[in-house]
Amino acid sequence: MQRNRNMTGAAISANGGARLRRKGKWVGIAAVWLTVLVYLTGPAVQAQPFLSQFGTHKYPANFTHFDYANPDAPQSGDLVFANYSTPTSFDTLNPFVLRGTAAPGDYLPFVFMFDTLMQRSWDELAASYPLIADDVEVAPDKMSATFHINPAARFSNGDPITASDVKYSYDMLSSKLASPTLNNQFEIIKKATIIDRLTVRFDFASPDPSAPLIAGDLYILSPKWGQLPNGKHVPFDQIAMEPVIGSGPYVVDHINGNQQITYRRLPNYWARNLPTRRGMFNFDHVTFKLYLDFYTRLEAFKAQNFDVNVEYSSSTWARKYIGKNFDNGKLKKEFFPLHTMIQMQGIVFNTRRDIFKDVRVRKAISLAFDYDWLNREAFYGQYPQTDSFFEDSEFKATGTPSEAELKLLEPWRKQLPPSVFGPMVAPISTVAPHSLRDNLKEARDLLAQAGWHYKDGAMRNAQGEPLKFEIINDEVGLERIYSVLIRNLGLIGVTMTMRDIDAALYNKRLNDFDYDMISVNYNPVNAFPGQEMQRRFSSESATQKGSENYPGTQSPAIDGLLKDLLAAKTEDELVTASRALDRALMHSWYMIPTYYQAGWRIGYANYIGHPKVVPDSYQAEDWILSYWWNNRPSGGQAAGASH
Repeated sequence: MQRNRNMTGAAISANGGARLRRKGKWVGIAAVWLTVLVYLTGPAVQAQPFLSQFGTHKYPANFTHFDYANPDAPQSGDLVFANYSTPTSFDTLNPFVLRGTAAPGDYLPFVFMFDTLMQRSWDELAASYPLIADDVEVAPDKMSATFHINPAARFSNGDPITASDVKYSYDMLSSKLASPTLNNQFEIIKKATIIDRLTVRFDFASPDPSAPLIAGDLYILSPKWGQLPNGKHVPFDQIAMEPVIGSGPYVVDHINGNQQITYRRLPNYWARNLPTRRGMFNFDHVTFKLYLDFYTRLEAFKAQNFDVNVEYSSSTWARKYIGKNFDNGKLKKEFFPLHTMIQMQGIVFNTRRDIFKDVRVRKAISLAFDYDWLNREAFYGQYPQTDSFFEDSEFKATGTPSEAELKLLEPWRKQLPPSVFGPMVAPISTVAPHSLRDNLKEARDLLAQAGWHYKDGAMRNAQGEPLKFEIINDEVGLERIYSVLIRNLGLIGVTMTMRDIDAALYNKRLNDFDYDMISVNYNPVNAFPGQEMQRRFSSESATQKGSENYPGTQSPAIDGLLKDLLAAKTEDELVTASRALDRALMHSWYMIPTYYQAGWRIGYANYIGHPKVVPDSYQAEDWILSYWWNNRPSGGQAAGASH
């Protein structure tokens, strides 16, 4: 249940970072995926080679590489990876649209094939550094940002990258042809204007503090991608397996059916010596093999049919990372810590369904989830329980609301549950003095208040209809989590069932919001709450097919608190707004919080190396593919690879 469940994570990956206080100390953290960060609070009247939240930045103009990169890493050899998400096949090389299943690694292949205007740092306060753009100027009124393109920037076919290409990329990714996670992201940008051949200006709809950084996160596409020999162009949302003309370090080398793909690093990649790229993308080839199930994948890794495996199952990690190749040292297993805001993971109620519109029903069902038993019996005590949308960070709400939080919450008192204004909701517990029996009694009372009463062997409403619903599932292993909830709800007359479906149908039903309940992992997009919260919980996103608003949240109060969050101009304002939003979301019981992982469990072959400095915040697969390397001599071949 740890893997990414959302379209943002499944479609886009970019690097972002921030610094924040944690337990009284400053801790640098960073994140992955398309990040939304706030920009300079002071006037910007001159072009500069960075963007940062508060006008400060860690790396000087003459820096040579990020601290977490190894500039001396060997750049040779191959990597063979597996499908670390659910798809077992693919039918498109276009990760920017809803249509089809993107080639592996699910949300990472275009990190290989597409670069952004600016590159995020993973170990400091919300900073971006030059990549395709070599400098940027933010207008004094904060209503525009002008980017200058590095004259050396090239597409994979050798064409120079120009302002016209940047404008084309914005026009496509902000249009309805692109995934909602993209066109929603770029709503703050009114237009892109070509100033000259290498200069482009983005005008903003308002002086939104995140706007310049959003523009810097734009992936750059070639207008020639999807162009047919006769000069006609395939509509952007229909581009699928057409050869990709990318702006990044890798191109597709070859494809074997729909279950294996190999990327080849460009030897003349124009940005390879930039400080933001030195020590990155060290493999000559990266091959993804798609296995049909997790068991087969693990056994293939233990037999060294591929090189690195990120393990998301606690029991598998505890019991099955054994065997001769671990004994003889050919395979290693290592836990890498995270020092960042943790993902919110849980079971989502689809409030578009009538039975889940009442918060009392949602809370009652949540009370039947016995996490303490599950962690003890199934997870080997490896997981802490989640009780915040911004777990393990200063943005997490605790105790009672502060005066500043109340100032934001008070205008919405009538639209929010009264409990929002009291102590923060505590994790559901069955450890003494709590018990499952007491929790189920409370659940029964809440259901009675909502009009559900036990009659004829079931919990029924006034019309005699039983309270029953279904959770859909496409991942082996989650059934042990759902079975606990199913069993306990049955004790009070509530019927919950589980339906296993394949990944393709699952994704279609997610895009159509055709489900009662699902499991969701809301990964942090950046190191602090930002624009992604709008995509996940705004009323507007609730009706947009393919959005991440899986609960169907449509609340004027949530919308208002989201505006406060996105309008924050200082860290203190952001912390206050995040905590207020956290209270509103948690007390509304849109999800049953489950658990989180405080680091990454990674098995890897002994010839695979990684930097000594671990980023403060990172997605495991992104870190491996971007910064690890093969220690074998040049010409050595990764496990199971053939070219």
